[in-house]
Order: sequence, then structure tokens, then C-alpha cells
Amino acid sequence: MLTLDLKAIDRKCVNHALEIEEKTNEPGFAIELNDGHIITGKTTSLLGSASACLLNALKYLANIDDDILLIEPEVIEPVAKLKKGILKNKNPRLHTDEILLSLAISANNNENAKKALSCIEQLQYCEAHSSVILSETDIDTLKRLGIRLTSEDKFQFNRIYQK
Repeated sequence: MLTLDLKAIDRKCVNHALEIEEKTNEPGFAIELNDGHIITGKTTSLLGSASACLLNALKYLANIDDDILLIEPEVIEPVAKLKKGILKNKNPRLHTDEILLSLAISANNNENAKKALSCIEQLQYCEAHSSVILSETDIDTLKRLGIRLTSEDKFQFNRIYQK
């Protein structure tokens, strides 16, 4: 980037992710699709910002109205409860891999979910930015999808690492 005199903010998705964080005071995520359209995602009680953005991008690509749920809360909520309760995870929000698995399960009975899932390969080569450092799980999933990811150099929560 230095050789080409480029800065992170030269990528359109960066400012959009930062704007989401500024408006919501929660992590924001934005993806620039191959057609140049910017899709954003915000953190909710059940989804991380990257997961929300991924679903929003798939809705856009499949031409599905934004108000339509691809995954019913009845599918997401038990997974969130399992994560927090039995698995003792502090964060009940679904990561990108968990959201994609939930979408695949929903595709059995939901034509919109099936349609959205069929668009997943269109995410390859898209540019994305997170307003916080994502989990290794999210980073790996986005990388496997072929999404070019950058993030701000900060964690959502203060973390103390111990050996």
C-alpha cells in the first residue's frame, strides 16, 4: 500500500464500517461487493456485525427484501443459548461460520435462505472492513469465502492475555 501511496481509508468500505460504529456505539462491518455496492452490518443481540453484514450482502445479491428474515430466531436463539450456557462463552452472538451453517439448515425449508445461499460464491474478491479486530473464527471464515478483509487495530473489549 505504501508503494502505491494508498491508505486504508481509500477503500470505500472503511468509512462505512466506522460510521456504523459511530452511530451505534457497537462494532460495525461493511463490505464492498463486486458491483461497487456497499453493504453494512451492525452488532445485534444475536449477531456480530460481520455475521449481520454477511446476511445483508447475501440478501442483496439474491434480490431479497431487507425486511425478510433468512434465518428464523427459533434457529438462532438455541445456538446462542448453547454458546453462553453450556459452552460458557461470554459472547452469545453467532460468528460468521455459525450463521452460514444456520443459513444452510434454514435453506431446507426456506426458499429465500436457499436463494441467498446460492449467491455465496459472489462474495469472492469483495473488499470488507471491520471497526474492530474480529475473532479468529470470523477472519478464517471470511478468508475462506475469498473476502479481502481489513480491520481497525482495536478489540471490541479490553482483553488481557495470560500464558
